[in-house]
Formats: sequence, structure tokens, C-alpha cells
Amino acid sequence: MRRPTLGDHLARWSETNDLRCDIAASVNALTGAGIKIAELLAAGPLAGSLATVRGYHEDGDSQKELDVIADDLVREALKAAPVALLGSEEAEVAELLDPSGTLAIAVDPLDGSSNIDSNMTVGTIFSILPYTGPDALLQSGSRQLAAGFLIYGPQTALVLTVGAGTQLFVLDRASGEFVLATERALVVPETAEYAINGSNERHWDLSVRSYVDDCRAGLEGPRAKDFNTRWVASMVADAYRILVRGGVYLYPGDARRGYQQGRLRLVYEANPVAFLMEQAQGAATDGVTSILELEPTHLHQRVPLVFGSRAEVERIARYHNDSAAMPERSPLFGRRGLLRA
Repeated sequence: MRRPTLGDHLARWSETNDLRCDIAASVNALTGAGIKIAELLAAGPLAGSLATVRGYHEDGDSQKELDVIADDLVREALKAAPVALLGSEEAEVAELLDPSGTLAIAVDPLDGSSNIDSNMTVGTIFSILPYTGPDALLQSGSRQLAAGFLIYGPQTALVLTVGAGTQLFVLDRASGEFVLATERALVVPETAEYAINGSNERHWDLSVRSYVDDCRAGLEGPRAKDFNTRWVASMVADAYRILVRGGVYLYPGDARRGYQQGRLRLVYEANPVAFLMEQAQGAATDGVTSILELEPTHLHQRVPLVFGSRAEVERIARYHNDSAAMPERSPLFGRRGLLRA
């Protein structure tokens, strides 16, 4: 029996609705660019020095050769779609593409680009919003019409929501089409797996350290079960794993300079992943507040991010909100400790 393709899925969903047809056209444009990015990644060093540093953003993050190429591919593809405004991680300000367009799109053309030269998974993240004027990309995530990411690994896959659940598609290289693999992805509510960059532990606040300590304590600790740790340094890879088998991801703000407000971008990283998680019955917060409720103030705004299995995301929020949720520890850090507010 023939599996439905992305084209089938979008055609059935959009039918005679003009705005939905515009969204479908934009998703198809993005996947077309994604196939080209996947081909470059598959060629690796045969495609050139893709990991070469081309420059640096204002915040100090490096810009790799493939970051620039991916950004160009996405922009060119979307010029043929009904997109009025495009915001990209690789551009300081949003760009007007088609004044008659109905949509505003924010993209991270290549998430995880530090992994380019190590043959690890990277991806392209996108958020689609209604075009409401020059500030259309500063709408809250709850206003998203569609969101998703392409992931370039052993499979090239698309994770997509148009507000009707979260679907997983896999690229069939023979036909060049994305084929539906999972009609309704669901994030299991409970988990025994968490993802965080443990090398930054000394910079975390007490709530994050307490949560991770409780997980590490395992069966003998307050959680009374053993946990596994996973960290890929590519958010799309961790998000895909969580959609497939559950888990929770933490990228908190910390005490380092430039990290106090988090490091991931709200508009084109946190918002689309939060929409995908919510549509798969997971959850996403900044540690306390739902990501989709936050109102962006600028295109490249950063935010702490916690997402994944709902029960675990809610538990982490309790660690931030309620000191009584934390177990007794040493006299200095227990509930009645000298350093506990």
C-alpha cells in the first residue's frame, strides 16, 4: 500500500483554503531547500570546507561556510513562495521578500552547525506566522500557523505541525519526496532520560543543579528511578529523539556572561520546537512559563528552554517555583539552609 507523501498531506489539509495553500507552498519550498542542504552534508568534505568560519555574529557566535550557504538556499526557495517577511539567524534584521505575501517566516537555516565537520546530525528549523506588518515576527508563539524542522542524519526527515498534531516524514531519495512515517507523534508523558550540557554545571542556579542531582541519584535518590543522560549539541537531534521515545531537554540560563537570559533564540528556535512539542502532547517552557505565551521583543531574543515529556517539564517548573519541591540536602542547601531564600 502506498504511503501518503508530504504533498498528499498538505493538499488534503489545505484544499480550497487560500491561506493554508500559502502555508503548504512555503513548507514545500523549505523542504526543497532542505534536500539541497542534505546533499551538501552527505558529500561532506567533497563539497568543500563547509565548516570553515566565515565570520562572527554580534553576540560572538561563529558563522560557518555552510551556515551562509544554507541561508542562501532557504532565502532563494522562499522567494518563490507567498512570504512577505523572512527573518533568519544569519541576518541581523528581517528582510521583506514579497509585499503581497501573506506569511512571515523565521528560520535557523542550520541548527547545530558546530557539528558540521564531525558527521553528526544538524537541521533546519522554521516558524510560520501570519504577516501582520513589519513586526510580524514578534508575535507570540501561540500565533504560529505552522512550524517544523528538517533533520539531516542517517535519514533526512521532516517534523511538521500545521496545528493538527505533529507528523514525521522521511525523505525517499529514490523519488525525492517526503513520505509520511508517523501520522501522529506523541511524546510520552513520563521519562527517565534527560538532556543537558553537564560541562556547565558550575554555572547553573540551584534549581537546575538540584533537579540534575536528583536524577543522578537514581534509584536510591528522591526520584526512586535511574536516569540516562543524552546530549548531542544539536537541538533538532535531541528534539527528534524526544518525539520518538520521550525525554526532557534543558538549556537553562546560567551565570556566564551572555547566558543569563538563555542562549537559544525564541523566535526561530524555541517557538517552533514548543509548537511541535505541544501538538505532540509534550510541553515547553522557559523553566517556568510556557514558551508559546512569551511575547518577543526582537528577532534574535534569547530564552532559556525546557521541553519534552510533560510531567518532567512540569516537575522542573516546580523546582524553579517552589523550594519545597526540592529534597533535603546538606545544611547549607536544605529547605532551612542558610543559602535558601
